[in-house]
Amino acid sequence: MNHSRTWLFTTVILAAVMFAMSQFYRASVAVISPDLMQEMGLNALDLSRISAAFFYAFAVMQIPVGIFLDTVGPRIAMTALTLVSVIGAIIFAMGTTPAWLTFGRVLLGVGMACNFMGALKLLTVWFEPRQFATLSAVVVSLGTVGNIAAATPLVLMVSLVGWRHSFLIIAGFTFALALVFLAVIKDRPGADTGRTGDITAGAAADNADGADGKSGPGNSDDRTASRADGADIRPSVSQTLGRAWALFHKKDYWIISAATFCRYGIYAAVQALWAGPFLIHVLELSPVTAGNILFLMSIGLILGCPLCGWLSDSLVVSRKKIIIPGIFCMTGLLLGMNRLSPDTGVWVIYLVFFSFGLASGSGQVMYAHIKEQVPRSNAGMAMTGINFFTMAGVAVFLQGMGHVMARFFPGASLTLPAFHLAFGLCSLCLVCIALLYCLTRETLVK
Repeated sequence: MNHSRTWLFTTVILAAVMFAMSQFYRASVAVISPDLMQEMGLNALDLSRISAAFFYAFAVMQIPVGIFLDTVGPRIAMTALTLVSVIGAIIFAMGTTPAWLTFGRVLLGVGMACNFMGALKLLTVWFEPRQFATLSAVVVSLGTVGNIAAATPLVLMVSLVGWRHSFLIIAGFTFALALVFLAVIKDRPGADTGRTGDITAGAAADNADGADGKSGPGNSDDRTASRADGADIRPSVSQTLGRAWALFHKKDYWIISAATFCRYGIYAAVQALWAGPFLIHVLELSPVTAGNILFLMSIGLILGCPLCGWLSDSLVVSRKKIIIPGIFCMTGLLLGMNRLSPDTGVWVIYLVFFSFGLASGSGQVMYAHIKEQVPRSNAGMAMTGINFFTMAGVAVFLQGMGHVMARFFPGASLTLPAFHLAFGLCSLCLVCIALLYCLTRETLVK
């Protein structure tokens, strides 16, 4: 492996580790919640607010993050915001009231808001367009290890040094990671990397300016400059905002946004919260067995993302032919959950939840789908715009499913009929969004 390939491999790994930290912080409250409740006297409402603060801050940050990525570049944007997350982790570790814990989680959400989109921006600049879906799926799969680290490994660390010292240690690791990222990563190919030839190939992505093939404000100038000097020219803030205005007028942008809002929102709501009560209270499984099932569900997503990316890039050579069947598969599996009962064999339950994670991996291809509809120099704005809806969907479905069950089944919100209604409504949302997705434009054809 030559130096150039080694550096590219390092770029992918560092991007994945940065994303893994985001996954870790968003899931970390669950396993330390007993410690928080015991030490600080928190109730369920306090915990829900502290946990949700990360997601709301993360979602709100997506639009400014898009501007940062397209103007100052992923290297500086990701490093600076990650340092904000270090401050958030320290505040959270030292917090003595629910308000300070919530503030720490807000800063963590702000600080981690750039890591996934920044990783996708780096992949957009450094790799061939047809490699994007596969490599972005690899980043997601490796990054999802952060969810696993926020489970058993965090429990073991907390048992040794306590939750406060654990978060201080993790803050120190995050700080060191930010410095390594700043020192190693480059925003775009340069003369010393041996990758300048890739700009020519990558410039082909700039021709996909929109659903009607027209250029947005400033696109022609950027492409000409990119071809002329072999560098990825960053647009000004005014150019970026102009392109955002053009992006928001695209029908496909809103359809893809709605699709990722529902797809990931429903998956995360089930995986992060509602699957646990369903497995324990309704299916009468032990907490250990329920934890194993949720672990396998995460493994399904880890495997499903690169599998669907590879199928989309190399075998099927289509975005819609992977995304739409994946959404329908999620629908069928949600309805299958409604058929489960305490008498169902545990291996059937394992299979259903693993398959649900696997099918959800198809949603990762949506990022490639929107990226191919805009100039490469505006890819950060497009993908962060989509990611806003992705994270907002988590918050809405987390709370929405709970409100539905409590509203229609007061006093019995964790019973089988309540979950039947919640899962049924989620299935209906997925069916509608899959049909709507048929109206989008295919961007990858043989």
